[in-house]
Amino acid sequence: MTARQTTPGTQSSTPTAFHFRRLEVPVGAARPFTALLLADTHLTRCDARDDERRNTLAAARRQGEFRDAERFLREALAAARERRPDLLLHAGDVIDFTSEANFAAAAAVFAENDWFGCVGNHEFSRYVGEAREDAEYKAASAGRVAAVWPNDISFASRVVNGVNFVAADNVYYHFTEEQLELMEREVAKGLPIVLLCHVPLYAPGLYAAVMARTSGVCSYQCGVPDELVDTWKKERDFPQGEEWRDRRVQQRADAPTKAFVEYAKAQPLLKAVLCGHTHFFWQEHLSPTAVQIVCPGTYIGEALELRFA
Repeated sequence: MTARQTTPGTQSSTPTAFHFRRLEVPVGAARPFTALLLADTHLTRCDARDDERRNTLAAARRQGEFRDAERFLREALAAARERRPDLLLHAGDVIDFTSEANFAAAAAVFAENDWFGCVGNHEFSRYVGEAREDAEYKAASAGRVAAVWPNDISFASRVVNGVNFVAADNVYYHFTEEQLELMEREVAKGLPIVLLCHVPLYAPGLYAAVMARTSGVCSYQCGVPDELVDTWKKERDFPQGEEWRDRRVQQRADAPTKAFVEYAKAQPLLKAVLCGHTHFFWQEHLSPTAVQIVCPGTYIGEALELRFA
């Protein structure tokens, strides 16, 4: 039984048991292998080590959208122990906000198995949407996130059976010039590439699906053409200095982001992009050689079992 498809920040019906959707992903591996992909687990732990505001937030999040997050994470990890995949992947948002208990829980999850993954925007969120999320905001908790994460949080790569897995941070809808240079180095290795990034890259089908769910407000994608962003609905008038709350401002691609997305889509060696963020499953080709697979939210009882061949 699967959960209803949702977009970030919406309620969902939940299944009675955890469900893995099985997919074949042809990438040109030296030999076939399996991976379990989780995303958006959204742990909401908090205790006396954090302030009252964060504990109040935790209680509200647990009672609402993420009420089954802990149960489904336990079931997903139990399934991983039983299925013994060759690789465990996470596409970000392990935690819902920064707290001492959440960081300890994330460290415990990653210590139990051999993981590789990209960070999500909630890894750096202090009180969920309370401030402008940019490089300065991220820097305040980046050290704590890096301490528990299984690989470099900005950009990392790992070769498995002749397939180059690359994890890149695009949590605020942007890539950097440095990440593009690093991506070019990975392409130069000549191996088939699977890119992990929390926010999906722009794809027309996914764009239409999310825009329908948000009633035309935003698409929750990276590298959306400006002419499409210009058509998004204005949610409301924001006070001076709070324009950053406008989704059109938050999600508009800058020049380095456009360059990264254009470059990645043009590479024949790019075989798959694995991501999360939208909280529902989607699969769509980005190019003649690359398919983008959006992992549904683990907190709603879904994840992916991938067979790379």
